[in-house]
Amino acid sequence: MSYTHFDIKPVAGRIGAEIVGVDLSEFNADSGAASGKPLSTNLSDEIIREIRQTLVQYKVVFFRNQQLDAKGQVAFARRFGEVTTAHPTVPSLEGYPEILDLNYGRTVARANTWHTDVTFVDRPPLGSILRAIVIPPVGGDTIWANTVAAYQDLPSQLRNLADQLWAVHSNAYDYATGVVDLSEEFKAYREVFTSTVYETLHPVVRVHPESGERGLFIGGFVRRFRGLSQTESDDILRLLQTYVTRPENTVRWRWQAGDVAFWDNRATQHYALDDYSNQQRHVQRVTLVGDLPVSVDGKRSEVIKGDSSSYIPSTTVAA
Repeated sequence: MSYTHFDIKPVAGRIGAEIVGVDLSEFNADSGAASGKPLSTNLSDEIIREIRQTLVQYKVVFFRNQQLDAKGQVAFARRFGEVTTAHPTVPSLEGYPEILDLNYGRTVARANTWHTDVTFVDRPPLGSILRAIVIPPVGGDTIWANTVAAYQDLPSQLRNLADQLWAVHSNAYDYATGVVDLSEEFKAYREVFTSTVYETLHPVVRVHPESGERGLFIGGFVRRFRGLSQTESDDILRLLQTYVTRPENTVRWRWQAGDVAFWDNRATQHYALDDYSNQQRHVQRVTLVGDLPVSVDGKRSEVIKGDSSSYIPSTTVAA
């Protein structure tokens, strides 16, 4: 696939590419993009299409050293579809209902587990756009995994099993407080995170709506598999996850302040490394409205518990 408006630098063999030659500052508050004025030719519909093609091909794309502000981040996201509110349960950044503010070092919750964003609702995000504001001198990298490559790596017997499995995803966790001494602040955050419990039944193998590729749709929010015991579910999930997190299926990004990452939430998992102690790591995330995942036999995900209408704009719910 060729691109005419920017350069592509693959970052790893199976996933990840840096887009070079695109200036996202055109989307900032004082630019035409954010004010409703016509976009410059540098940010035409054609270049947006090419960015989307690059995203689908490489699963996660990176933009180095951007001068992008909060309004610009939302405006950029809107070029690729409807934008969700910040999160189904966690409050948004003040004045920006679309932005999830993640100021680690000043807050205690760190997403240092392999996961796909917000899979506990019926329509998980199409993609996520993360903007780096403050980055520690060392540490705080993020790793993404290609779940399509993971599925392709499975032996045929495991692919056949995975094709038939359905998983219950939920934001409700079991906390081993007897083993891990959780702080009161951490417990308070988790109470907010689970203030409304969501459960959704998703296919373990999801067909990508744009590429047609099959990928493993699992990760940290999976609680169990339909029809299997908890022990069986845990063992099979652990086995499938080992294929997702194989080093050859991953890319690691060493953040710099100003960087922007845009990942296809339908074909990836990610892990934010918690290796920077009490140093500040401040990033902000915007997510795009996704569709109902579809299994290999054409069946769609089903809500078990929770109403996600406050997270997904009402104009898109019926789509």
